Amino acid sequence: MSNILLTKDTGAILGPVSKLLGYIMEGIFFVIDKIGIPNIGLAIILFTIVIYLLLMPLTIKQQKFSKLSAKMNPELQAIQKKYKNKKDNDSMMAMNMETQAVYAKYGVSPSGSCIQLLIQMPILLALYRVIYNIPAYVGKVKEAFFPLVDKLIAEEGSVEFLQTFRNASMYAKQFENENFLAGVTTYVQNTYIDVLNRASTADWLSLKTQYPSLSADIDKTLSALERYNNFLGLNIANSPSFIIKDAFSNGAYLMVAGAIMIPVLAAATQWINTKLMPTQAKSGNEQADQMAAQMKMMNTMTPIMSAVFCFTLPAGMGIYWIAGAVIRSIQQVVINKHIDKMDFDYIIEKNKDKAAKKMEKKKVQTEKM
Repeated sequence: MSNILLTKDTGAILGPVSKLLGYIMEGIFFVIDKIGIPNIGLAIILFTIVIYLLLMPLTIKQQKFSKLSAKMNPELQAIQKKYKNKKDNDSMMAMNMETQAVYAKYGVSPSGSCIQLLIQMPILLALYRVIYNIPAYVGKVKEAFFPLVDKLIAEEGSVEFLQTFRNASMYAKQFENENFLAGVTTYVQNTYIDVLNRASTADWLSLKTQYPSLSADIDKTLSALERYNNFLGLNIANSPSFIIKDAFSNGAYLMVAGAIMIPVLAAATQWINTKLMPTQAKSGNEQADQMAAQMKMMNTMTPIMSAVFCFTLPAGMGIYWIAGAVIRSIQQVVINKHIDKMDFDYIIEKNKDKAAKKMEKKKVQTEKM
């Protein structure tokens, strides 16, 4: 976990996935920059749409599995009831064979749903990493910090001063890293950019006060970042909590309303999304029912957690959460219609034939052996 705060994720799993998603984000930003709207908020929305469209086949598979599971649960319950009090080896083997036959009949795997989630999880976590640290993956945004970063590195005491910034504690390990202490240029630059990327308006003002000779470079960097980060009048690099506090001190009450809307919309869209998700009926299987109850509780808590997180995290993350929830809701409506049109009885009959042919083939191979 020591690499979690590096400019680019270097984990064995999330690192390569983040890198791949970073190329997609950079491509999107390149296109919108070429048409004259280099806006990070817009890039996040488009990026989220692309990723969720790519994940749609997995989502359909997962929900198809849920529908088939609901149909086969009565048969699984009957098998469990049949062997309820039989603990001998023959009974356990027979129960296992009958259970496998039911799964084969419906063409699903006991771990089918888990596999879909395991594939999606690293992608969604990597997507979060890319959005949370845009300069690491979008070269155009990273360029905005130069030549300020190089000049700031050359200033005496800048390392200590940078660590007084509000969010600098997030990057404490980077300042203590051997690469930073050895003065590895890229590592030092990236650490400075990480801190400046999370800097508040007050931090930038204190930087100008501390290093007046760098005022022109600071203004140039701020001008580029404000152009990239301005979304409907809000600086999405700042959190709604900071925007509200800053707006009250400056009398910009319209900004307060805009900042409040981010956590409110995040909670509302997450709530709509959870309501559209298919619910699993009680199966009679204690473990499955317990997991379903936990999922229901999580669905209840998600909108509240969304509001809390989106109030304290940069507004850009809030835009991602809102965009993601809206896209998932639209996707869910489409998938529900698609699933409802599917003839599951026909699918089950096809799976029966496949299972029978597979068993016959296995029998022939066994006889040959």
